[in-house]
Amino acid sequence: MKHKLDVNNWNRKEHFEFFSQMEEPFFGFTIPLDCTEAYQKAKDLDMSFFIYYLHKTLVSVNAIECFRYRIENGEVFVYDKINVSATIMREDKTFGFSFIEFDEDIQKFNLNAKNEIERIQNTTGLFTREFNDVNLIHFSAVPWINFSGVSHARGFSYPDSCPKIAFGEMTEDNGKKTMPFSIHAHHGLMDGYHVGLFLERMKAEMQ
Repeated sequence: MKHKLDVNNWNRKEHFEFFSQMEEPFFGFTIPLDCTEAYQKAKDLDMSFFIYYLHKTLVSVNAIECFRYRIENGEVFVYDKINVSATIMREDKTFGFSFIEFDEDIQKFNLNAKNEIERIQNTTGLFTREFNDVNLIHFSAVPWINFSGVSHARGFSYPDSCPKIAFGEMTEDNGKKTMPFSIHAHHGLMDGYHVGLFLERMKAEMQ
């Protein structure tokens, strides 16, 4: 479900119109994210760490309203729930775009994710299903790279407003585990302050 945002009475109307005119309206940040406790909690739950931190990412995304904004035909809509399209790697090192429905119950989400991962790994090609709605985040895990910044391939002519999130390689120093965490978002829909709110929620979810 979604409803239209009244842009004319939005205090960010000018910001939205200004940044929406840009060929590249996305901005982003990369931070080191402490995942020491989250990694242990995933192990205690006998759950894939990837699925665990993917769930915590979606909890944080759904908690911050502007992360549920999407631009459709020049108008802003607010979705009730945001799901995820994550890149899932296969044995032959190709990947496919998945669709995993968010559920606040981590065990239900775990089942959704495991089923979709298995489906992708038994298909070929990049697009193995239709994506009819834009209430998604685009998500990548690159556990081979301890990056300090990320850029994304993007067609500037495509009217994209979905946030893009990436995790990198987990490293450990004196018992503290960290991962690089990158977030890119449409500047017409949010500013650095809102990304800061999201990052604070994300840090709390990973504790």
